[in-house]
Amino acid sequence: MTQTAAVWLVLVVAIIAANLPFFSERMLVVGPRLAPKAFAWRLLELLILWGLTLALGFALEAQLGQRSPQQWEFFVATGCLFLTLASPGFVWRQLRKPAKPASLTAKELHDGVA
Repeated sequence: MTQTAAVWLVLVVAIIAANLPFFSERMLVVGPRLAPKAFAWRLLELLILWGLTLALGFALEAQLGQRSPQQWEFFVATGCLFLTLASPGFVWRQLRKPAKPASLTAKELHDGVA
């Protein structure tokens, strides 16, 4: 695998992994279904998936050559990037308003159609 392909692979995996906790009601996508899943569980999943994405990046870097040692700044920057990549899923799950039910007319209420 080339270095360019490895970078693109890690980016695509990071985008998908950052949004998975917000689009799935299952624990870590494969576990039992929790409906509704608490926000704390979503944050824990986000942290776990960030770690797995880092592990994939480190593994690809080691396969391509010598792995560079990283300082704390690298982890802070990748964490902020991962949170930024998670923003579409967060907005979709937490910030959008639920659809309002269609209002019934007085005649439908009187006839018991609902």
